[in-house]
Amino acid sequence: MSAVTSAHEHKLPSGTRAGAVLGAVPTAEHRVLREGCGVLDRSERGKLALSGADAIEFLNGQVTNELAGLRAGEGRYAAFLTNKGKMLGDLRILAVGEGDAAPQELLLDTERVALQALFDMVDRFKVGYEVQLHKRTLQSGLLSLIGPESASVADAARLGRAEHDNVAVQLDGVGCLAARTDAGVDLICEAEDTERLKDVLLERGAAAVSTEAAECLRIESGRPRFGIDIDESTIPQEAGLNERAVSFAKGCYVGQETVARLHYRGKPNRHLRGLRLSAPALGGMEIHFGERSVGRVGSVASSPELGPIALALLRREAAPGARVSVGEAAIAAEIVELPFVDARPGSASAPASA
Repeated sequence: MSAVTSAHEHKLPSGTRAGAVLGAVPTAEHRVLREGCGVLDRSERGKLALSGADAIEFLNGQVTNELAGLRAGEGRYAAFLTNKGKMLGDLRILAVGEGDAAPQELLLDTERVALQALFDMVDRFKVGYEVQLHKRTLQSGLLSLIGPESASVADAARLGRAEHDNVAVQLDGVGCLAARTDAGVDLICEAEDTERLKDVLLERGAAAVSTEAAECLRIESGRPRFGIDIDESTIPQEAGLNERAVSFAKGCYVGQETVARLHYRGKPNRHLRGLRLSAPALGGMEIHFGERSVGRVGSVASSPELGPIALALLRREAAPGARVSVGEAAIAAEIVELPFVDARPGSASAPASA
């Protein structure tokens, strides 16, 4: 069974490699995302919902983060894995409901490339639990507000400060769920209300921004995307996801043994790093440290502040400060720690040193 009911894929233009940013990032849009509020339609993301008395108990046994005690209005970020601890995808879990109570449903938001694997996992293992699975990808719209003025534009005064906190809001008669993100606020609404909601947000002061600008901000913050920077060969610790996505105090879940063993006794063979490039590169280009191949380029951007930058999952011998060459043209690059820019509230928003 398919996780969606009709074709609605978000595809790159023909000939574009995964991870490539399409075109230069407009400086004005980048400034809006750093100083104001931009809006971007991300309705193509994969969305499912779980309801039923056993929804939390069931999902807690399938994902890497702790869900026990999750209350309405809270949320978690997690990964779901193979038995060998390799990632099948990552997801945002929003506990939807009112008041300090058990949630009415769990809204699951994932990369579109991971949607079918998530659907199949839930559909296969929910047998014996009081859990109902609902498709929401085509039924729901998702607009991302990005920037420091996002909560104001979303009129989300009741929204908690923690990432993934969520609350129902009404904007000029359009009902939606507001969810806190690392970069602003996501608004999830009925699909047929998406364009109307976007118009409302523009009237309230948001500026339409491009995918390129939003992706540049994500890359600067050092957050990987499944399907571009990380994939089915990745263990969460390699991508630096343990702090955000993994609980080492919870009960059993699929893939736990490998994740725990690597955390307590091992060293990951690879690490997610940043690249400061001397010239633009494309996603998928091979990276060499001396004569040895140490990884491939993931997400790339031409940052108005930093110039050409990229994310890459690199073998551990290619450490921050090392110089590498990228692609057949041997583009020079320096490996840096992530994030390039820490734009969280209270932090100094400054580029990583070259």
